[in-house]
Amino acid sequence: MPTTVLLKLNNADANNDAIIKNTICNQLKVTNISSYKIIKKSIDARSRIVWVNLTLLVHLPKEKKATETIQKYIFEKLKPNAKRVVVIGAGPTGIFAALQLIQLGIQPLVLDRGKDVRSRRRDLALLNKEGILNTESNYCFGEGGAGTYSDGKLYTRSNKRGNIQRILQLFVQFGADAAIEYEAHPHIGTNKLPQIITAMRLCIEECGGQFLFDHKVIDIELKNEKVTKVIIENGNDLSADAFILATGHSARDVFELLLRKKIEIIAKPFALGVRIEHPQIIIDQAQYKCDRLAEQLPPASYSLVQQAYGKGVFSFCMCPGGIIATASTAHNELVVNGWSPSKRNNPYANSGMVVEVNMHDVLAQKDYGITENPLAMLQFQSIVEQKSFAAGGGKFVAPAQRLVDFVNNKSSTILPKTSYLPGVATANINELLPNYISKALAVALQQFGNKIKGYYTNEAVLVATESRTSSPVKIPRDAELLHHPQLKNLYPCGEGAGYAGGIVSAAMDGERVAQTIAAQMKIL
Repeated sequence: MPTTVLLKLNNADANNDAIIKNTICNQLKVTNISSYKIIKKSIDARSRIVWVNLTLLVHLPKEKKATETIQKYIFEKLKPNAKRVVVIGAGPTGIFAALQLIQLGIQPLVLDRGKDVRSRRRDLALLNKEGILNTESNYCFGEGGAGTYSDGKLYTRSNKRGNIQRILQLFVQFGADAAIEYEAHPHIGTNKLPQIITAMRLCIEECGGQFLFDHKVIDIELKNEKVTKVIIENGNDLSADAFILATGHSARDVFELLLRKKIEIIAKPFALGVRIEHPQIIIDQAQYKCDRLAEQLPPASYSLVQQAYGKGVFSFCMCPGGIIATASTAHNELVVNGWSPSKRNNPYANSGMVVEVNMHDVLAQKDYGITENPLAMLQFQSIVEQKSFAAGGGKFVAPAQRLVDFVNNKSSTILPKTSYLPGVATANINELLPNYISKALAVALQQFGNKIKGYYTNEAVLVATESRTSSPVKIPRDAELLHHPQLKNLYPCGEGAGYAGGIVSAAMDGERVAQTIAAQMKIL
């Protein structure tokens, strides 16, 4: 049996195979080892010396070493008479549901309103360079979902939702770096994730599954507490034994469709604020207390939370060495998000900085004119996004303000250079956000300056608006059978339905739903 060994080394030693082996031998008081495998790796930057913590599985020479094989999941061709499930949405929930269905002998037919990853790239270029938005193909809609071109972070705390390791292993099987299996905060990178998503699709198609892009669902037909078919915008209709609804948190028309059909949906709290960008060197110097490049350390990150005026303020989707991007899905509405390439080698660090929003907050905003209803949170979200678009002046130019100026309620006369490609325009963001959000952010940002040296600085810029942190609507489902309470073959899942918060948890929820469908079809 292998021995578990914990090591604490400086960064240089942690990347030196000979030193690792020698340290293991000293700790175990042996002269030699057969092999070791890293199963967890994290960085501790709390002191002047940056330490790397390693958890290793070590084989000693006297032990009979088990043959180490890379986990490989088998995907076989479907039988001609396989049952069919329509999967609405080709994000991580939909793709991993489809992979699981293939393994269970069920044919997935995956629909997406957007385009494949290669075609999406052209639409994103038009958006970034010319401010031209394709409402069906953008950072949120299309193959791979929002995560494909906005980072590929794989960190999750959802240990009870499914098999995290299986999800990571599948990513590795389809082309991701094996390091994601042991890194504390695994990350693929926007430059690498599209090829991995494409490889997953090709595998599904080779086994008999199907993908239909540019297929926007505009209606559903119901009979005897079941969905009988979905109607596509081009006039086609599709039937199946079951339907997985995995459309993501920005498919507002789907929520509106369910409401028209009198299918229960529920307003859900979310969070809203800004994206904040610092020069990466400020975060590096504060977190590492040493020359990051000289020590060959990765760009530093942070995670911050603060209570202010009774509201939680927290960082969201922090992107070291990252870029701010347009995540809008509608004309005349502005949403920003962040992403990093695999090397995280851009000169800026950005993060969402958001405040909790609940129904009481929405109804208290009298000038918005929103009444309590299942779409109230979505309506609130949309109004703030419209105000941000107008303040930027069009073409998705974003309203921006220096950090200290924002806290002092003072417009910035000159803005620093930012990573946001459509460009920024000076604006007082206090006038765009609801007052309680601005006040909470102002208090929290000053407090964060006490936690991270140099954080509270006018070299940092706030860009509005970060508003797609999670779905503003929840689609209820049975706790065990996972179908909608009203429709026995409609399975809401993933981030858009309110059951996930990121790529890994969304993927696990998709797998769980696929397994549940198979059990109800008596295939398992």
